[in-house]
Amino acid sequence: MEGKMKVAVMTGIGQMAFEEREIPKPAANEVLVRLEYVGICGSDLHYYETGAIGSYVVEPPFVLGHEPGGVVVEVGEQVTHLKVGDKVALEPGKTCGHCAFCREGKYNLCPDVIFFATPPVDGVFQEYVAHEADLCFKIPDSMTTLEAALIEPLAVGFHAAIQGDAHLGQKAVVMGAGCIGLVSMMALLARGVSEVCVVDIMEKRLNKALELGATKVINGAKENVEEAICQWTDGKGADLVIETAGTQITTTQAIRVAKKGSNLVLVGYSKTGEMTLPMSLVLDKELTFKTVFRYRHIYPLAIEAVASGKVNLKGIVTDIFPLEHVQKAMDYSVSNKADIVKAVIQIKK
Repeated sequence: MEGKMKVAVMTGIGQMAFEEREIPKPAANEVLVRLEYVGICGSDLHYYETGAIGSYVVEPPFVLGHEPGGVVVEVGEQVTHLKVGDKVALEPGKTCGHCAFCREGKYNLCPDVIFFATPPVDGVFQEYVAHEADLCFKIPDSMTTLEAALIEPLAVGFHAAIQGDAHLGQKAVVMGAGCIGLVSMMALLARGVSEVCVVDIMEKRLNKALELGATKVINGAKENVEEAICQWTDGKGADLVIETAGTQITTTQAIRVAKKGSNLVLVGYSKTGEMTLPMSLVLDKELTFKTVFRYRHIYPLAIEAVASGKVNLKGIVTDIFPLEHVQKAMDYSVSNKADIVKAVIQIKK
């Protein structure tokens, strides 16, 4: 396909603008996708606000966005499993395929991954992208490209649930009711966890958790979290805890409310990267810490969960902005974190 496309670029901290770029040409093993929706992730907002996450530093002009869904419009000559018109969810990370981690199947730990919107690799706040066909997963006709875009965060939630060995009969707690907290909650329920309690301090997010299937919610600003969960579990503690808020307070609470011998899955990143935690209690309880870095082998499972109705993925979306209003979308997302659960950029109608 010949022609130009509109690309939203970050030109500085808190600054967005537009460029015209050539529509990319797909390689033999790639497809060209017309993007329709791209989710705004917390990492996008962090780059937008500060210009860096750890050692990853933005050098403008930089393209944000790594949660894309769209329609195939051109197919490379080696591609046989996709065709023009297929709706797809794009897994954003290309790995090397030959390192020890890739060979073991733990490709999310590949040190040479090329990941959308992770400097210096541009993201996909743009109209088209050429992407490796094996990383483009066809969704059924019953699903929308909005849902396709949200498979990426849902994959994180399922990876967290799998890391924690979530299963039938458990009472689980999710710390944090942001996007990742909510998709983790839904992944737990889809895997058969009997009851899920969600903890946050923002009432709108807790209401959204109830709407999407939470058994119980606790407002940590109004209730004693440890006492409430102790009562909810009849003094036994939670069978599984997933921490998505990334704060010392919530991580300490997670340790205190976890049942002896249980799993605690850490998903949320702290702002400082360091915490002081009650490790004596961790040892006394013989807790198992599991952590999450993105996901692996999850997209087909996540798509099936949405297609079968086990996960109401569209339910997490609270705000949709057209690409033309990307500056407003980013500014609003930064300044209204208490009101926004998940914001999405609509690239094409």
